Amino acid sequence: MTAHLKKAEVHCHIEGATPPELALRQARKYGVNTSAIIRDGAYVWDDFTSFVKCYDSVASLFRTEGDYALLAETYLTELAEAGAIYSEIIVSPDHGNTIGLGADAYIEGLAAGMEAAKAKTGIESRMLITGIRHLGPESVVSTAEYAAALRHPLVTGFNLAGEERMHSVAEFARAFDIVRDAGLGLTIHAGELSGAFSVRDALDHVRPSRISHGVRAIEDGDLVKRLADEDVVLEVCPGSNISLQVFPDFAAHPLPPLYAAGVRVTLNSDDPPFFHTSLAQEYEIAAHVMGFEDGELNRMTRTAIEAAFVDEPTRQRLLAMLHM
Repeated sequence: MTAHLKKAEVHCHIEGATPPELALRQARKYGVNTSAIIRDGAYVWDDFTSFVKCYDSVASLFRTEGDYALLAETYLTELAEAGAIYSEIIVSPDHGNTIGLGADAYIEGLAAGMEAAKAKTGIESRMLITGIRHLGPESVVSTAEYAAALRHPLVTGFNLAGEERMHSVAEFARAFDIVRDAGLGLTIHAGELSGAFSVRDALDHVRPSRISHGVRAIEDGDLVKRLADEDVVLEVCPGSNISLQVFPDFAAHPLPPLYAAGVRVTLNSDDPPFFHTSLAQEYEIAAHVMGFEDGELNRMTRTAIEAAFVDEPTRQRLLAMLHM
C-alpha cells in the first residue's frame, strides 16, 4: 500500500476531476438528463472523441462561481485525504466564457474552492490556464493574453490541451512567448495521441520546462536522452494512457524505461473519474504493477514539487513536508 506516502500532482483537468455523484447532483440542480453520459455511477465514452464530448457535457453542469468553488473544494479535499500536499489544476477560461459566466468569475470561483480546501486540509494548489488546441492559434493567443494580464496569485502556469492531431506546435509559439514574458510556467500536451515528433516539436518551438504526457518519446531513443539531458519533466498519467489506448496495458507502459533512462517523471491522474482512476491509484499501480519502490515514488513526488509552478518559499516548505 502507498497510502502512507505524501503525494503531489501537476496534471489534472479540473472539470475532468468531477466525481460522477457530484455531476448527478449538479444535473438535478439544473434539470439536466445525464443518462447518455453517466450509467451505473460511471462516465460513458468509448474513444477520444466521445470522451471529449462526455467531458464537455459534464463541464456544462457547472454554471456559477459557487459551482466552481464546490468543484475545486471537493476535488482538492479528496486529494488531501489521499495524502496529497500539492496539486496543479488545469483550467479553461474559454469554458467560463462559453457558459456565459465569464473568465474572471470562473477563475474566482475556482480560487475560492482552492482556498477553502487549503483552510480545511492544508493542501497547496495552483491553476494552469490552458489554451484549446483545436480552437486554433488565434484563440490560444487570446487565452495567452488573458493569462498574461490576469496577475492572479493562484494562476502560475500555462498549458496547451485539446486535440493534439490538429495544428502544428509552431503555430502556437507566439502564444507561449506571450505567457513566458509574463513569467508564467510553461507546459504543453504532446506525445500522447501524437508520436515522438510532437514532443520534439514542443521542445524546439515552445521550450517548456515540462511536457504534459510526453510518454511517446519512448519511440525515439535520442529524444529520451534529450529529455534526460535537458531536465525536462514529464507529467505522466498511466491510467489515462491505458483508458485512451495509447498503450495496451500497464505492462507495456513506458514509465519504467523512461525513469530508468534518467528522465524526470511525475505521477498524475489527468481526468481521474473518467479514466476510473485517482492520484492514489496511480501511486498504487506504479508500486504494485510497475514495481517502483517507495524511495522511487518519493523521488517522483519530489520531482513534481521541484517542477511546480510556485514561488521559492512555497516550494521549500513543500519539500520540507516530504521529510515529515
